Amino acid sequence: MQTIDVTAHSTKDAPALYALLADGASWPTWSPIGSFELERPGGSEREGVGAIRVFRTGRVASREELVELVPDRRLSYILLSGLPLRGYRADVDLTPNDTGTEIRWHSTFRPAVPGTGWLYRAALTRFIRRCANGLATATQPASRSD
Repeated sequence: MQTIDVTAHSTKDAPALYALLADGASWPTWSPIGSFELERPGGSEREGVGAIRVFRTGRVASREELVELVPDRRLSYILLSGLPLRGYRADVDLTPNDTGTEIRWHSTFRPAVPGTGWLYRAALTRFIRRCANGLATATQPASRSD
């Protein structure tokens, strides 16, 4: 099992950061993601648990399902397709503190091809670090696109 654990600090409050995380359309504005598409809405909310979100970066399209949402605290997703990984899950935790919010982006996975775990761990750590840092410094408000 491969593990990625990235942290970043933001001066913004947790609800503002959570609003950006929960709105897939905002991701291209603060992360290296190129585009977003909602493939399937969630059960009780448009981007609620069960929603399938497709993020494109270059030639890679990652299909992710939202599996846990704790408003203003946690967003969790699993990778359905797009990378040769098995059992990929990411938990993005937001912890308020005296100076803003601590962001922790924790992912685990197994490589589909033995011996490639280190390579995917290194590449994904860089990518996730850019996402966490982008979220921490995002200036755009969340914009819901229906």
